Amino acid sequence: MSDYDDVCVLLPTMDEAETVARVVESFREVGLDEILVIDGGSTDGTQAAAREAGARVVEQSGRGKGQAVREAVRSHIDAPYVVMADADATYDASDVDAMLEPLVDGEADHVIGNRFADMRPGAMTRLNQIGNRIINLSFRVIHGESYRDILSGYRAFSRESFDRLHLTADGFGIETEMAVECVKNQQSVTVVPITYRERPGGSATNLHPVRDGGVIFIELYRKAKTNNPLFYFGSLGVLSTATGAALTAYVLYRWLAFGATHEIIAIGAVGSAILGIQLLIFGFLADMIHSLHREQVARFERAIDRHAEGAAETGSGPSVDDADAAEEAE
Repeated sequence: MSDYDDVCVLLPTMDEAETVARVVESFREVGLDEILVIDGGSTDGTQAAAREAGARVVEQSGRGKGQAVREAVRSHIDAPYVVMADADATYDASDVDAMLEPLVDGEADHVIGNRFADMRPGAMTRLNQIGNRIINLSFRVIHGESYRDILSGYRAFSRESFDRLHLTADGFGIETEMAVECVKNQQSVTVVPITYRERPGGSATNLHPVRDGGVIFIELYRKAKTNNPLFYFGSLGVLSTATGAALTAYVLYRWLAFGATHEIIAIGAVGSAILGIQLLIFGFLADMIHSLHREQVARFERAIDRHAEGAAETGSGPSVDDADAAEEAE
């Protein structure tokens, strides 16, 4: 690819004066001139360094990477395609061809760069690698897709597909939320191998592994409520039922072995078991409703597509009412 006029590079920053200029210059060297740096109020000269390197710089109105990404795409970017990367010089700008190709060819709505395909020595600590693997496994179990590296900050997507995502995360949970929303909205996602390098000396990470890792796990679980309700309610139901069973076993053991009665614990055991069973039943019902909803949405979209094709042949425009009529005609 040689024409990047319809692409904007988005770099969220916070105190990254040591690396932002070289990142901007590296993207300009591969032919990307539209580069937006959205800054969270840096005090180390990040904004000035980015401007000198040729980037357009805006300061976000709120706080956090998630808020910065949402504000940038929805308020400051007009290009149909967006490449999002970190400004810490860990990603390789020359991978942008591979990132954009599936979008331009119409093969994907969202592209994720897989850092584990070519991770250079020192790029990620052993602890962070283990944490990433666990999070990716959890994502696959909870949401039923394997994107290999859902925490990757190197992404490419169309603005149209981004507008269909319901994003609320303000911090580093934005990547996780984007992956979950892609599954929820049935967007086509392509994973491409990229190079991931060690942060240059002198630059410090804004990531706090324990705190941000906890936020990511909470985000994964919270999103399961609407994307995989059987797991969300079922896991709580299994936990509550197991607790009730364990308490019941304890009460029975104490009564049979020593003749001791534990009325309060027994009441708690029964309550916990009943709550657990109710949550399991609710999980199954919610999952059925969720499946029916997806089927209805798919049928509605097919009806709109068929009617749009017919309207194109006759020269008339489709409408929602016409689509409803076509669906009812089935």
